[in-house]
Amino acid sequence: MFESIENTLSNSFETITLKEMDNVKLMDRTDTKYSFHISQLNDILSEVKEHYKLLIVENRIISKYKTLYYDTQSLSLYNQHQSGKLNRYKIRHRTYVESNLGFLEVKFKNNKGRTIKERIKKLEVPQEWDDHSKTFLDTSLPFESNDLVPIVWVNYNRITLVNKHAQERVTIDLGMKFIKDNLEVDLSTLVIVEVKQDSKKSSIFCDVLKNHHIREGSLSKYCMAVAFTNQDVKKNAFKMKLNQINKILNYASTTNSERPTS
Repeated sequence: MFESIENTLSNSFETITLKEMDNVKLMDRTDTKYSFHISQLNDILSEVKEHYKLLIVENRIISKYKTLYYDTQSLSLYNQHQSGKLNRYKIRHRTYVESNLGFLEVKFKNNKGRTIKERIKKLEVPQEWDDHSKTFLDTSLPFESNDLVPIVWVNYNRITLVNKHAQERVTIDLGMKFIKDNLEVDLSTLVIVEVKQDSKKSSIFCDVLKNHHIREGSLSKYCMAVAFTNQDVKKNAFKMKLNQINKILNYASTTNSERPTS
């Protein structure tokens, strides 16, 4: 599925290892998000190749991620996002498939637009909290970890680029699937890009996206997953973004001027 993209990456980019990337972990950062159709990706990659290095993990240039998100039974974390609440949390377990690593993570988005991430190593995906996980969560969260239950899987493939001259990482997620119980939603034609910086500033990658008429703005993967796998939740605040995503998913062979943007 990704053969042409892999060819573009392997033939065009200098590479970087996980160890070499230590100084751009950006656990406290700003995120700028975009979404577009996968058919646009090769052209975009070709235009940024001189400015970014490609992360290689276990000799792979596209890595598999499996992520389980947690929320309360009433989806209070989702509903806080839907209602526009600032200072909000997401809790997830992420498995890095190729490197056989797993982390339990808390992401906090503060009212200044910064994302702060804390995590502990946890290879097995928790269905219930052991003492180590519970201590971590109770220290990191302003509510009871006992209220959290597994909600939805968000699985995808990731390309990671690192700016050669600035504190900036770009993650490119593709081949996305949402899985809840026996329901699986395939969003394989959608690409989600996050430009991660220590502070929001000029970015060559953002400039290239702008030149392709791709506008900033994307719904969080967790909120997308809940909205696509649960017909009963409120999603009024996400209606415009969900419509844009559906336009991208329904994209067919069109001219550049007709391409949907988000």
